[in-house]
Formats: sequence, C-alpha cells, structure tokens
Amino acid sequence: MIARVERRSFLKRYGTHPLFVAATADTWLRHYDHRRPRFRVEDGDGERIGDSAFTIVSNQRPWAYLGKRPLMLAPHAGLDVPLTVTLFRSIDLSALLGGAASALNGGERLMHHPNVVQRGDVHQLTVIGYGPFPWQVDGDYLGDTEHLTISWMPDALTIVMP
Repeated sequence: MIARVERRSFLKRYGTHPLFVAATADTWLRHYDHRRPRFRVEDGDGERIGDSAFTIVSNQRPWAYLGKRPLMLAPHAGLDVPLTVTLFRSIDLSALLGGAASALNGGERLMHHPNVVQRGDVHQLTVIGYGPFPWQVDGDYLGDTEHLTISWMPDALTIVMP
C-alpha cells in the first residue's frame, strides 16, 4: 500500500488521507493474496508468535492519525516501554473493518479479535517470509525482503520537547 501511495506522491498535498484509503482498498481488492500468510513472526527467544498476513510493530500511541483523529492500534505502546506487535493472521474484511473501527475508538476491541494477536513488552522479534514481502518504517516504503530482525533499544534517542 505504501509503495502505491509513493507512486502517486504528488497527490499527497491534495488529499493524503483519501489517497491512503484508496491505496488500501486497491491493494486489498486487487493486489493481495488472501489465501496464505506472507510470513511468520517469532520473538527474540525464537518462540513463534504466529503466521501473519500483516503485522504492525509499534513503539508509540497513537499509531497514526486520520485527519485530527488518533488511531490507537496498541493502547499500551509507548516510547518508555518495549515494542508492541499487532499480528493479523489474515486480512479478511472483518479484521480490516474491525481493526479500523477499534483504532478509531481507543484500540481495546482489536486485542480481542479472533484473527489478531497482540503482544507487548517485546524486546526483539524476527520476521521470516514465505517469499519476499514488502516492509515500511514510519510511512516510508523500504522495498521487499524475506527476513527482518527488529529490536527495541531503550534510550536510543534524545527527545527534546517544549
């Protein structure tokens, strides 16, 4: 989805949110294999968290904004705690719409969806693809890969706030 948005980045200044919504719908309807998971996710000890069609690793809340409205994907995420992993076992319509509705309303219901696994206090995780999969960081598409290792590092940045 991010790659599709970046191909039309000149439109972002006119309608960022509609562009992301359209790219999400187009990707889900025409460009995504719904029959199988894309990768598996393991924690730092090698324990399998699960097979996944889509996973979000969070270190802050809100995760993003839709206009001025915060999207609370992982209510317990924060800069002062390890990572939170939200793993979608499948991206069926109920998971997508349920996830969006939950994120717009505080994020608590998402943790109880049958196709979603959410785990907090994750210091490290490994993503192992069943073939190449796309990945992005903070809205920037970084290409396709077959393996990622993601780690939480406390106090890695100094943040200055007014």
